[in-house]
Amino acid sequence: MRDGPGKTAIKQKALKVLQRRKMYESQRDQLQQQSWNMEQASMMQDNLKNVMTTVDAMKTTNKALKQQYGKINIDKIERMQDEMADLMDIGNDINESISRSYDVPEDVDESELDAELEALGEEVELEGMYGASEATPSFMVDEVPQFIDEPPQKEGQVKEAAG
Repeated sequence: MRDGPGKTAIKQKALKVLQRRKMYESQRDQLQQQSWNMEQASMMQDNLKNVMTTVDAMKTTNKALKQQYGKINIDKIERMQDEMADLMDIGNDINESISRSYDVPEDVDESELDAELEALGEEVELEGMYGASEATPSFMVDEVPQFIDEPPQKEGQVKEAAG
């Protein structure tokens, strides 16, 4: 456009439109900030409600725990623990006594035991082949008790009372 009254009028209208646009943008920014502030206030209020609920729950739990722990006697618990430890010691002593070995050397060579086990297995196989399964196994021959005084009684016989 050429310079003149038409160009000046359009220029003034354009400036007014730009001013209005800036005013609207400023108002929009203010409304967004207000909205943000309201959201923050609402979140703070919700958080405060949650904190109060949590504090109330903690108070209730604290009161209940005090009541329950008031019923517990720590001395009784310690005495019971001591008794349990003593009973465990007695049980261990009994197990040690029962599991004591008699005339068994502690330094037994495993290779000797393996060889003996293999020999027993071969002996059992041979006895199975020849039908000698009812005889006393050779590894028990030396260990047949010598303290038996009387033969076993037959059924129907009653032993007389000593006297």
